[in-house]
Amino acid sequence: MNESWSARTRAILAGRPDAGDGNPANAPLVPASALGLEYSREVGTPTWAAFEEAVGALEGGTATAYASGMATATAVLDLLPAGATIAVPVYSYAGTRGAFDHAQERGKLTVRRIEPTDTDAWIAAAGKVDVLWLESPTNPTLDVMDLDAILRAAGSGDRKPLTVVDNTFATPIGQQPLGMGADVVVHSVTKFIGGHSDLLLGVAVTARDDLSTSLREARTRTGTTPGALEAWLALRGLRTLGVRLAEASKTASLLADRLAAHPAVVRVRYPGSGAMVSFDLADADAAERLCANLKLIHNATSLGGVESTIERRAHLPGDSHVPAGLLRLSVGLEDPEDLWRDVSAVLDG
Repeated sequence: MNESWSARTRAILAGRPDAGDGNPANAPLVPASALGLEYSREVGTPTWAAFEEAVGALEGGTATAYASGMATATAVLDLLPAGATIAVPVYSYAGTRGAFDHAQERGKLTVRRIEPTDTDAWIAAAGKVDVLWLESPTNPTLDVMDLDAILRAAGSGDRKPLTVVDNTFATPIGQQPLGMGADVVVHSVTKFIGGHSDLLLGVAVTARDDLSTSLREARTRTGTTPGALEAWLALRGLRTLGVRLAEASKTASLLADRLAAHPAVVRVRYPGSGAMVSFDLADADAAERLCANLKLIHNATSLGGVESTIERRAHLPGDSHVPAGLLRLSVGLEDPEDLWRDVSAVLDG
């Protein structure tokens, strides 16, 4: 793999079988529970390996795939000693925050919550906590954290916390946190990498051999192994991540501009790139009415698929602190003018 190639090119080429000698052009689907005398839960399968090689090539480390994004987060938590202190963004994925809260309730963690954009507070925390769990852009408020400054501070102090970056929204096409100094990068592959709303999968990537070994041991011990079909589908989805993200980002930018100009919209949250747009309406009722009356955009949870989805996040128990009128829009690959007509028809009404 030529490191000078772009991420978009590497996403297409990484993890393929060697050319020649009658090898297939694509990694095959291998639904095996054992490989000779080896149990696949312990050693993996060729399908897992191909997917992990591809993601690792994009992020710049060694990848370990898991059955879901939450299984990935749990595996990272398994690295921490009992009583560890973890700093997490106030606004971030509700599932991982719920896992942290559960661990705290059982006396395994102490959780500190910090505003995502309060860089000074994150830098100060770097010398006082055991783990920095970062997410940029954040879910669902799309705050952009100063990862470079925070990771630089974390790596330069006397006390060096474990630094974890949830890179699900940015994707490995948009940013590579390991290159900034992060210890571990995690993805919900269910979202943009898979890209077609047809699988559950997660992945953790690290450039540290000790952490890679521990992450794989955690997968073996807990049995949170990826399915063969899911890994194969995820690798196929990864091949088109570059073009999907580029097209969806163009549409997201257009929609963000038009939403910002509409009098019914209180605030637009868009970091300037990527396929996620969040925007605030006046209140929960207005947001729910919009979701209920859209014809093209699905009122559904999850994100990152070829179809556009929208959701009022504050209705979920874990996101009750999110502004009541905030809507999270995952922009898909539909015609941008069709999407705008769908949204504007309801807003105008």
